[in-house]
Amino acid sequence: MSKVTKVDAQSPALHAADSHDLIRVHGARVNNLKDVSVEIPKRRLTVFTGVSGSGKSSLVFGTVAAESQRLINETYSAFVQGFMPTLTRPEVDVLDGLTTAIIVDQQRMGADPRSTVGTATDANAMLRILFSRLGTPHIGPPSAYAFNVPSVRASGAITVERGARMTEKATFTRTGGMCPRCEGRGTVSDIDLGQLFDDSLSLNEGAITVPGYKGGGWNSRLYTESGFFDPDKPISKFTKKELHDFLHREPTRMKIAGINMTYEGLIPRVQKSMLSKDTEALQPHIREFVERAVTFTTCPECDGTRLSEGARSSKIEGISIADACAMQISDLAQWVRDLDEPSVAPLLTKLRHTLDSFGEIGLGYLALDRPAGTLSGGEAQRVKMIRHLGSSLTDVTYVFDEPTVGLHPHDIQRMNDLLLRLRDKGNTVLVVEHKPEVIAIADHIVDLGPGAGTGGGTVCFEGTVEGLRAGGTITGRHFDDRAALKESVRKSDGALEIRGASANNLHDVDVDVPLGVLTVITGVAGSGKSSLVHGSIPAAAGVVSVDQSPIRGSRRSNPATYTGLLEPIRKAFAKANGVKPALFSANSEGACPTCNGAGVVYTDLAMMAGVASTCEECEGKRFEASVLDYRFGGRDISEVLALSVTEAEEFFGAGEAHTPAAHRILERLADVGLGYLTIGQPLTTLSGGERQRLKLATHMADKGGVYVLDEPTTGLHLADVEQLLGLLDRLVDSGKSVIVIEHHQAVMAHADWIIDLGPGAGHDGGRIVFEGTPADLVAARSTLTGEHLAAYVGS
Repeated sequence: MSKVTKVDAQSPALHAADSHDLIRVHGARVNNLKDVSVEIPKRRLTVFTGVSGSGKSSLVFGTVAAESQRLINETYSAFVQGFMPTLTRPEVDVLDGLTTAIIVDQQRMGADPRSTVGTATDANAMLRILFSRLGTPHIGPPSAYAFNVPSVRASGAITVERGARMTEKATFTRTGGMCPRCEGRGTVSDIDLGQLFDDSLSLNEGAITVPGYKGGGWNSRLYTESGFFDPDKPISKFTKKELHDFLHREPTRMKIAGINMTYEGLIPRVQKSMLSKDTEALQPHIREFVERAVTFTTCPECDGTRLSEGARSSKIEGISIADACAMQISDLAQWVRDLDEPSVAPLLTKLRHTLDSFGEIGLGYLALDRPAGTLSGGEAQRVKMIRHLGSSLTDVTYVFDEPTVGLHPHDIQRMNDLLLRLRDKGNTVLVVEHKPEVIAIADHIVDLGPGAGTGGGTVCFEGTVEGLRAGGTITGRHFDDRAALKESVRKSDGALEIRGASANNLHDVDVDVPLGVLTVITGVAGSGKSSLVHGSIPAAAGVVSVDQSPIRGSRRSNPATYTGLLEPIRKAFAKANGVKPALFSANSEGACPTCNGAGVVYTDLAMMAGVASTCEECEGKRFEASVLDYRFGGRDISEVLALSVTEAEEFFGAGEAHTPAAHRILERLADVGLGYLTIGQPLTTLSGGERQRLKLATHMADKGGVYVLDEPTTGLHLADVEQLLGLLDRLVDSGKSVIVIEHHQAVMAHADWIIDLGPGAGHDGGRIVFEGTPADLVAARSTLTGEHLAAYVGS
């Protein structure tokens, strides 16, 4: 037998293919980036740091990931590209060495009521196939178990022409699993008529209480001058027909006040104009009305399972698909492991792997029927990670946006292990992060700054963790910051009593939340914090809740429109010049006719990315030329919208432009640390942390006495957290009660009172494991939170 000998000859030189070990970015100018050039090592873990708004996401997501996705899309045929989102090339001179990018961002999952954890991860699809094969009684194909598919029966002739042959099909049936009553939503909605009108008043006395229907405008004249009822008669005295015409009449063309108009009942009219829109995109006063007017109750027919009777009746070993989806995923994984059926073995193997991945990533406490819209940003991000965990792909670039959001310090270690595991398989891992625990495991660090907005957009440091610590950047200086426990805590002046709380996984919890102080509610992810706060503290008058749901804004939305700041500015301009306020809105009469107030003209190029060019008529100012002749305090409206919050605060604070209403809103924006934002900047260019603080600033105007904040440190740099603590202190010192759901140790250390939930997640949590001051929690070290907080403050 001949022996093959292997000669280890010295390799003459590095193979050309191995020389591509860097992602090179030269001259990036996306959003606020100022000609940024960086070299990112491949197959390493690189963390991008910097204050909120410094340009981290613009560099990682807006430049590297966006170009990678665009180049992949270009490999498909023009036909396929027509069905894909079109992406423009980022503003950058050179992008070299890119690999396929998998983006795991924090975009909350669609708030579509029919989107659940199960539908978002394919676990539902596999369960449906499993039940269609093994369920008894057998009721149909997988679609018969899908709450997104309605049952359809149709009859009639369908003629299909194939050459000279003609075929006819007479009937068509499809068995779906959707509950016919709630259409797969699990809840039925109702409108609280008491919020639409006051039936003791007549229409002329202002009976309609819907925003925009008061004060003699066209909305109210539509009803008072319709002729269907006497406008001076109280609504409680209306006949059945009059009440039907007032509330439910179908659209009817008619003359009202001499003008051809469409009359429609109040309920369908309000439904179309307000209730069917995304609440976050509405103006604050309309949003408040919508939240009051619509009430949701569990569907009585399917009991909230979303499924038809047939789908609920089919079972495997006594468990229906509704029961399986309602189980905690860790329990469901065990149930699936116990099933032994060779005929569906490959399906069971894949399903077990998917369900085990939930446990591995720390989401074993969820249930598959949990609506995707109710997941926190951090949970949504981890759900998206599930499909990548067991992947055999290597040399891929994984891009993460703050993967530790919503994670207790105890869970961060597990996330770090996952990031390192992805890297060790030969992948490039790019992470935008603020937490020192994650920065500490980085192979390479890129620190952006030095400030936010126009004050940022440059690379302040590139190198290792040790180099960052020694460097003089804001991140380096704050890296080892540790908030100390307060020497004295405030005393409460009352309590908010919660009795028998049992929402989601809570076990009949009784707790007194102290008022007049800063209370922090903490516990591992899934321990029941949000269920306790949002499910048990009534969102009644006096409670202002700032949750983590995103602000969805179009290119036309900006901080001025979202906060209501534009209103007093428009009125001040109109009063000073003796013209209508509508002229000073780029979405109304003052809009440039060429670009309709967008400032840019879009040219659609079919499957290629559209081109946005600055409007030549208004030069991007968005207003008609004649509107810019009107001045207030020496500036025109476009110049005012180009001011930063700090500059605008000074402008409207004193002198001839003194406008108290505008100044108050600007003060609140400065208070939450957004002084650098331009008031006319599109919301689409703001980072996640900036949007959340914009929301907080808007709600600070509310008259409530109790503020409930859900993880306000999301997206905040270590330096910004200090500013947030100062803001929370000011709120409490002004007589408010502040309740914060939070994992950040600096906020815990700063609290007057801590309520710790646990001990575990899902059905292992839902109990109060500690109540008291932070100092007592550290001294006791009886809970996971206590141990981590003690290590943090160094006691």
